[in-house]
Amino acid sequence: MAEKEKKLTPMVRQYLDIKKNYQDTILFYRLGDFYEMFYDDAVLCSRELELTLTSRNVGELSRIPMCGVPFHAAESYISKLIRKGYKVAVCEQVEDPKQAKKLVKRDVIQVITPGTTLDFNVLNQKSNNYLMSLFFSDKKIAVALTDVSTGEFLVSDEMTDKMINFLENRIAKFKPAEVLLPESLADNDVVKQIFSLYPDILITKYYDWVYEKGYAVNKLLEHFQVKSLNSFGIENRFEIISAAAAALHYINETQKQVIKHIDSIKLYSESDFMILDNATVRNLELVANLQDNTSARTLFSVLDYTKTPQGARLLKKRILEPLMSVEKINNRLKKVNTFFSNSDLLSQTQNILNKISDMERLGSRISLFKTNPRDVIALKNSLINFIKLKELLNNVEILKDISDDLPDVSDIIDLIDKSINEEAPVQLGKGMVIKEGYNEEFDKYKKAEQEGKEWILNLQKNEIERTGISSLKIKYNKVFGYYIEVTKTNLDMVPDDYVRKQTLTNAERFTFPKLQEYEEIILNAAEKVVELENTLFNEILEIIGNRVGDIKKVSHYVASVDFYTALAECAVKNNYNKPVINKSDTIEIKEGRHPVVEKTVKDEQFIPNDTLLNSTDNMILIITGPNMAGKSTYLRQVALITLMAQMGSFVPASNAKIGVVDRIFTRVGASDNLARGESTFLVEMNETANILNNATDKSLIIMDEIGRGTSTYDGLSIAWSVVEYINNTIKAKTLFATHYHELTQLGSVKGIKNYNILVREWGDKVIFLRKIEPGAADKSYGIQVAQLAGIPKDVILRAKEILTDLEEDSVENVILSQSALQKNDEDQLNLFSMKLINPVEAEINKLLKDVDINNLTPIEALQILSDIKKKIIGD
Repeated sequence: MAEKEKKLTPMVRQYLDIKKNYQDTILFYRLGDFYEMFYDDAVLCSRELELTLTSRNVGELSRIPMCGVPFHAAESYISKLIRKGYKVAVCEQVEDPKQAKKLVKRDVIQVITPGTTLDFNVLNQKSNNYLMSLFFSDKKIAVALTDVSTGEFLVSDEMTDKMINFLENRIAKFKPAEVLLPESLADNDVVKQIFSLYPDILITKYYDWVYEKGYAVNKLLEHFQVKSLNSFGIENRFEIISAAAAALHYINETQKQVIKHIDSIKLYSESDFMILDNATVRNLELVANLQDNTSARTLFSVLDYTKTPQGARLLKKRILEPLMSVEKINNRLKKVNTFFSNSDLLSQTQNILNKISDMERLGSRISLFKTNPRDVIALKNSLINFIKLKELLNNVEILKDISDDLPDVSDIIDLIDKSINEEAPVQLGKGMVIKEGYNEEFDKYKKAEQEGKEWILNLQKNEIERTGISSLKIKYNKVFGYYIEVTKTNLDMVPDDYVRKQTLTNAERFTFPKLQEYEEIILNAAEKVVELENTLFNEILEIIGNRVGDIKKVSHYVASVDFYTALAECAVKNNYNKPVINKSDTIEIKEGRHPVVEKTVKDEQFIPNDTLLNSTDNMILIITGPNMAGKSTYLRQVALITLMAQMGSFVPASNAKIGVVDRIFTRVGASDNLARGESTFLVEMNETANILNNATDKSLIIMDEIGRGTSTYDGLSIAWSVVEYINNTIKAKTLFATHYHELTQLGSVKGIKNYNILVREWGDKVIFLRKIEPGAADKSYGIQVAQLAGIPKDVILRAKEILTDLEEDSVENVILSQSALQKNDEDQLNLFSMKLINPVEAEINKLLKDVDINNLTPIEALQILSDIKKKIIGD
């Protein structure tokens, strides 16, 4: 032992020995009725938990920092640390202090982390809480996503060269609380780059050896008790196997026990779902808004009429996973319609759902012995109501496919009903949990304890009568046990058989043989009651925990019913209608509305709009109009209605026919990404590139203001070229909002149509009518919008003067030939064949004298026009 360690007290040496194995974790070290933290942990906890920082003498060395919390209140403090992204190791006494020869043995009984917590105070009941385990090789990257609180276990992989998109999409969809990755990969540049963007996610570097092929395969075989991984579809997918095995090893290590409720592993495939990338999930504000990243003012918040936590989690998943199969979508719509068209059935179903708790998480907590008696009673009541729900819906034919093979859980209900008091306290230890009649031995000790306490109460009356001391009291404390207390003014009346136990300032405490005899009976009985209560409760938990698979099936059924009834109630309350889903290439919406915006507008009525998109004459709609007129709202509402239809929801429209799309892409708004060193324009171009590289003719593209982050002619050139590329190469249905009026010249190209937002001028003001109509807008009304925003009057007046000057001198009056804009291999026309009508035409012609204008692309032509304009203005 080092000389420095010799000078430490035994307790501090024990603490440091345990702490060595938990360097990245705050150690809650149990000392009596407190959990104590020392050294750096104490400094950190005093700051994060607002605790008083003190110090302790540790022998011959200087004093060390320390702070503590009462053990009975520790859960709330631990919850606060977990929410802040820390890990906590709970260190308890693991031997009876009475049996300890010297220092009581202590060890960590559980490690609580953001990705493995079961604490209801930390978990969002309407969201899953995923631990993401990551592993990659030269060929593939794999992730395993585990929700310890529900038992869900998903795995997937992708080629390593697609790592960035793969990870960003998984993070956007599953929002992991913690990411586990091998120590050897933690410093990978791509990994560091991606996770630098998500500072709220805890990154845990884990032992490389748990990812090794041999160990990983055996870990999965042993955990799932199978001879082959073929049944899970991952037999030779070693990156997946490594990621999954590491997740299970980590969960075992943190929970310090076998994890029975993670009983299956599912290979997650996006082929069944519409793909939604990170930008689309964010821009459409599906489950989190752009302002404060909460679920307020999101599609989820509008649709969430669920009554159970598991139903809300399922709703959120299905918003992020719209279906691709027309048959499956229509099957969902029929189920929603069943409740939509039968208000009595809807009401009765939701009344039952209101009485069902989070069985999925209750089952997980019970199987891990991380629960309390109230949770068990909540499970019993939920299972009772599940049976009522099943009986109510038993004859609803369309629901048969989700009610097949549901387990019989009446035995679980009976067990809990016979064993646990309905009014049981949250905490064990007072003998109030186990019902009378459940266990004969427990009843015997409970009776002895009760009779002893009754004897004590009678004894006080008898002793008052025997001694004549009216103020005589029989009391109890942990140090002296039971005693008789007599005030000093009555000491002369104390009988001879009283034996003094303690002297106080104003009283004396006594005992006598009969009291000592009953004290021993009562205390022995009470100790046995507490011991048996713990033993019996854990036996009950083990029996229920062995049925956790059945509890999960029941919970999934409840969640499904809750999902359908929530969408039905939402449709009723918000005047949604059932869409027609087919395999066509057409999206036709009549009187469509934005589901979120229509709920938030207060000062005006929401104006519905029609939409027609197809793969022939209405493939790309170029939408012009001023800011604030509603272009962005319109674009998003079309995307949201399409998404809602494909997730099986009724939609905010009087009528909608939706041909299934494979992806929805969005490029909207202006934001930078400083963490990645990307400007607003670079972010815009990255998102645009993603769309152009990945969209298909089955996709729906939403683009708002492409090219606004750079100079006018650069931006116009890019926007123009993007529209052409989508029209000529991708052929995806596209809504393209722009302030570049030059793009409206593309309106005569086959497949492209112009639309604009109606406005009316009233004097020098503009009135927004919020209505989409065919044709191009004649101007942007930017100065009028600036005036509405409160720009000073002098600025507005000067802006109008400058605008007049620019319009008079504008080289934009050089109009390109409409036929030349249609790139046609058979007939490449002169881009400058139209007559120049600008007053400086002669000067422009002179500048164009040496330019081969017959072989210019539209983009090159626009750039030359920009150069000409600069030259003329300069001259």
